[in-house]
Amino acid sequence: MSVPGWFTDRLLSLQRAIAVALVVAQGGIAVTGSIVRVTGSGLGCPTWPQCVAGSLTPVAHPEIGPLHQWVEFGNRTLTGVVGIIAGLIVVAAWLGRPRRRRVLVLALIQLGGVALQAVIGGITVLTGLLWWTVSVHFLVSMGLVWLAVLLHRSLAEGDEPSEPLLPKALLHLQVVQAAVLGFLLLAGTFVTAAGPHAGDADTPRLDLPVDALAQGHADLLFLFLGMVAALGFAVHAFSRDAVLRRRYWVLVGVTLAQGVLGMVQYWTGVPEVLVSVHVLGAGAVVVATAALWVASRSRGPVPTEVGPTSHERLESLSDQPV
Repeated sequence: MSVPGWFTDRLLSLQRAIAVALVVAQGGIAVTGSIVRVTGSGLGCPTWPQCVAGSLTPVAHPEIGPLHQWVEFGNRTLTGVVGIIAGLIVVAAWLGRPRRRRVLVLALIQLGGVALQAVIGGITVLTGLLWWTVSVHFLVSMGLVWLAVLLHRSLAEGDEPSEPLLPKALLHLQVVQAAVLGFLLLAGTFVTAAGPHAGDADTPRLDLPVDALAQGHADLLFLFLGMVAALGFAVHAFSRDAVLRRRYWVLVGVTLAQGVLGMVQYWTGVPEVLVSVHVLGAGAVVVATAALWVASRSRGPVPTEVGPTSHERLESLSDQPV
């Protein structure tokens, strides 16, 4: 059944707004998770899915301070908020006309990702904040941020096979760059795992030298920056697309800022507030990289399905026998 054009336009605007909210929420939950860690509140709710045995919400406990309880419980509550946003984008994708398989699949991945993160968070708590579970928790968040950017882009493009807007060699460079970014994020979790912010005072740390891990993390950043620089020369040589160039410079800006912030962290003894800002910066680098990725490819115009105009309805009626 056809739907009026005004309904399709408003629904598309709503879908895009929800998709933006989802990008922010998926990145934001990683930041609040870092706040849990730097405040030592990782076991503020020592069980899962309940906060404490017999209660979903914090209750007075002789061994757990109320601040730690409420910080951890607040982070869990925000997971529910992210789930609601993900659910809304699934509903909006289902109601869209035409119903687009790619949009719906990306929306369902977001909803499934939130459920997966809840389970990973539970495993993290039940294993006493084992460092590798915290790493997985963070990396999945960054993956969902990337996919949320792709979801937002899918609402502004069609469903045709992807066509490169840059030479294919540069798209291959972007693939390698994305892989390096993944290793860069992974190395960052190793530094955190060996560092001073465990999420709880009794949590065992990764038994590796922090200095060596930090140097490896920095080396990967320099490699990533080198690839960004190479991509920049090529973008400006082969493309006059203002959007593509603007997104490139956004990526340069957030990556340089993240690098400077990391050095300041190291020199100042990793203060708590800078840890959370650094996690925010990591999310910003992921968003900027994904935004440049989607701007380098085209899938054609957004498909539309609108109802007949008033003139067409009158013509249809006039053709019917009396």
